Amino acid sequence: MTDALIRIAEALERLAPAPMPAPDFTAAEAFAWHTAPDRLEPVAKVSRVDIGLLVGINRSRDTLLENTRHFARGLPANNALLWGARGMGKSSLVKAIHAKVVAEGLALKIVELSREDLPSVGRLLAHLRAAPFQFILFCDDLSFSHDDQHYKSLKAVLDGGIEGRPENVLFYATSNRRHLMPRDMIENERSSAITPGEAVEEKVSLSDRFGLWLGFHPCDQDQYLDMIRGYCAAHGLRVPEDRLRAEAIEWQATRGSRSGRVAWQFFCDLAAREGVRI
Repeated sequence: MTDALIRIAEALERLAPAPMPAPDFTAAEAFAWHTAPDRLEPVAKVSRVDIGLLVGINRSRDTLLENTRHFARGLPANNALLWGARGMGKSSLVKAIHAKVVAEGLALKIVELSREDLPSVGRLLAHLRAAPFQFILFCDDLSFSHDDQHYKSLKAVLDGGIEGRPENVLFYATSNRRHLMPRDMIENERSSAITPGEAVEEKVSLSDRFGLWLGFHPCDQDQYLDMIRGYCAAHGLRVPEDRLRAEAIEWQATRGSRSGRVAWQFFCDLAAREGVRI
C-alpha cells in the first residue's frame, strides 16, 4: 500500500512540477524564456551588431532609442511594433539599442519570448513583475495564422487584464506584417463573418495596442552599398571601390533583392575570400 502511494505521489509531481525558483537576474543582461519546464536562461553573449552599422533606418533608430531610454529611466514609454521588409534590421535594431542603453549606464534587461510560448506569458510576467529591474520583453517575427489563438494571450500583455502590464515591462515585437495577420485572413473575416466589422476589429485591435509603429522599407542601391562599406570599415577590410561596387551589385542581382541581410551575406563572402576573420 505504501509503495502504491509513493508511486502515485511521484506521478503527481511529474504532472505538476515544482514552481520555478526565483530567477537570478544579476547573472546576465539578457535572458531567453523557455517552457516545459518554465525557466529563464541567461544569455552570456547576445548575437547582435553595433548600432552604428545599421544604415538607412535613422528615424526608426532614433525613435526607438529615445523610447527605450525613457523606459530605462522609469519614465512613461510605449510598446513598439517594428514591421516591414524582411532583412532590414528590425530585430538587429532592438538588440543594438538594448546594448546602447546598457552601455550608457542604465540598468535594463532584455528577455526573448518565442511566439509559440505566448500562452505562458502570464507566468513569465509574474516573475518579471516581482524583480527590481526594467525589462524589454522581445518577440521576434511575430505573426498569426487564421486559426491561431495565441494573439489573445498577447492582448493582456499589451493593454488589458485586471493586473495590466507590469510597470517594469515593455514589449517590443518585430513582424513582416503591419497588423500581424495575413491580409487574406482579414478579407475572409469581412466576407464570411456575421458582423464583419466586429470580426475584423477584434483581429486588428492587437496591433493597435502598440504605441509605436516603426516601418522598415526596402533599401535602395546607395543604402545597400553604404551598409557594405560600413561593414568593411568596421572590420578593417580594404577593397578597391570599383571592385567592391561591381561585386556587391552582382551579388544582389543574383539574390533578386537588396536588404541589410543581403549586404551582410555579401560582406561575409567577401571577407572569407580576402582571408579576414569577422
